Amino acid sequence: MAEKKKILYVQTSGPGTPERLYSPLILAQTAKTMDVEATVYFLGLGLKNLVKGEAEKIKIGEFPSLLDVLKQTAGQGITIMACQQSMQLFGGEIKQEDLIEEATIAGAATLNDLALDADAILTF
Repeated sequence: MAEKKKILYVQTSGPGTPERLYSPLILAQTAKTMDVEATVYFLGLGLKNLVKGEAEKIKIGEFPSLLDVLKQTAGQGITIMACQQSMQLFGGEIKQEDLIEEATIAGAATLNDLALDADAILTF
């Protein structure tokens, strides 16, 4: 049996660029329906989208809020990761308890491993 294909979506865009925030989540959901393993990794300014209270403020057009899409994505079994080093980058202003429950904290080595193991990497 062939090994399942894997796509890594890397989100570095912050709340100030809402039109870039939905794409990796919608693409990850689509990958899941295609039987492709998808992971969405938030780092840098992208991490701020996972802070409680932030994602529900973001809504574009007819789409649900970003928080709703994050919950839908995680609900489909897609891993949402938050970069531990990015939390440190912001001087401790973002702590684990500040993040939405769907976020799993992971370090830089995890991102590197995911990238080395992925069949494709898309960045936003």
